[in-house]
Amino acid sequence: MAEDAWNSRSPKRVAAAYTPDCQWRNRAEFITGTAQIEAFLARKWARELNYKLVKELWAYTENRIAVRFAYEYQDDSGQWFRAYGNENWEFNPEGLMQRRIASINDHTITDNERKLTWEGDSRPLDFPGLTALGL
Repeated sequence: MAEDAWNSRSPKRVAAAYTPDCQWRNRAEFITGTAQIEAFLARKWARELNYKLVKELWAYTENRIAVRFAYEYQDDSGQWFRAYGNENWEFNPEGLMQRRIASINDHTITDNERKLTWEGDSRPLDFPGLTALGL
């Protein structure tokens, strides 16, 4: 569900999974609350065009989950990028995320190096995950 929400590129849909006072660290940016999440995501997806994301569960315990991910996007000049990262999530008793810590690195790729090439917003059920893609 988190992957589908991010692939929708809807800041409101993504922010709905978080507590009103949640705390984020995204790269070196610190964000607090759903209003700041929505503003951050609107800026992000205005410059990260044709965004496609795959998440994979890495580990979990009690109210914490670690996921790894990769996403691809183009900038406004048409250059493709792939970003890799890890996220640590912490949930409140109601199941909303109250903390998200993301570490992300990206690099340029060519069109031929792209791996996340499905059509539409959601990754099809038969489209491989990160491990199968060698990511």
